[in-house]
Amino acid sequence: MRLSRIGRMPVVIPPGVEVDLAGRTITVKGPKGQLSRELHPEMKLEMDDGKIIVSRPSDNKRHKSLHGLTRTLVANMVEGVVKGYEKNLVISGVGYRAAKQGTKLVLTVGYSHPVEIEPPAGIEIEVPAPTRITVRGIDKEMVGEIAAKIRAVRKPEPYLGKGIRYENEQIRRKAGKAGKAG
Repeated sequence: MRLSRIGRMPVVIPPGVEVDLAGRTITVKGPKGQLSRELHPEMKLEMDDGKIIVSRPSDNKRHKSLHGLTRTLVANMVEGVVKGYEKNLVISGVGYRAAKQGTKLVLTVGYSHPVEIEPPAGIEIEVPAPTRITVRGIDKEMVGEIAAKIRAVRKPEPYLGKGIRYENEQIRRKAGKAGKAG
């Protein structure tokens, strides 16, 4: 039986982190907060001296894919309550800017109205500069989702590069009109 390379790696539980397995639900408590998730019923989780081991019932394709997924979800929960996650976005374009009003993020990105985004509980949005946005939280999935929602307000366009992009994202630029050849 070949095992998933990711799935067979144990998830090490760092000191100060509590993991509670109750049926299909796993709850992870750490210094930054608490996360809970319902896992697939066919995947088995075992706690063994400071490690979580994920095992699968058979070698069929579905179980193989669930094996790696389940292990990664658990590892992300453990890392989230210890370190947390953060995504940085950059706004480029003349007059494009971000501001914070209370907990809301207000984006001025070339529309006739400012766009307001209210972060859900557990997600923190910071605006260190008018052209920079930082999304932080302990749930990797939520941080990525909120960052994607902010980016979707004004995606970067290929001609001038204006819009909201991730900090390390490369925008493929296109040449504009060639002009008249006389």
